[in-house]
Amino acid sequence: MKTQFGHLEIHVDPANLPFYVELFAFLGWSSLYSTPEMLGVGDANGGSLWFAAHSNEGPTKDYDGPGVNHIAIKADSVAEVDSSVAYLGEHGVAALFETPRHRPEFTQDPNETYYQVMFESPDRILFEVVYTGPK
Repeated sequence: MKTQFGHLEIHVDPANLPFYVELFAFLGWSSLYSTPEMLGVGDANGGSLWFAAHSNEGPTKDYDGPGVNHIAIKADSVAEVDSSVAYLGEHGVAALFETPRHRPEFTQDPNETYYQVMFESPDRILFEVVYTGPK
């Protein structure tokens, strides 16, 4: 058997769908489907994220508790991560956890780097834009 990532559905407040439309357009993802109730975006490898306007009031998210911790979007360079930081700042979205920064503890090769920015969407979904590769 050979499988691959298919899609992930994320429930959000319908008022926040424009945030995801703009963010994923900036990140270069394709729009697959867009209505006032649902947004589907696809990456270059056929994977997709679906933001469904069906959020209800639930408990406050504990990132280290059960469930999804974060969604990582792979960048091709440190410059792309830095460009994402600038985009987020222009949209009033704060970088979290002292990012952007290199994370040497996440790589075993001294010639490689793991460079990330972490941020939270208006629905408190934790995202990461990350470059891994040669320094």
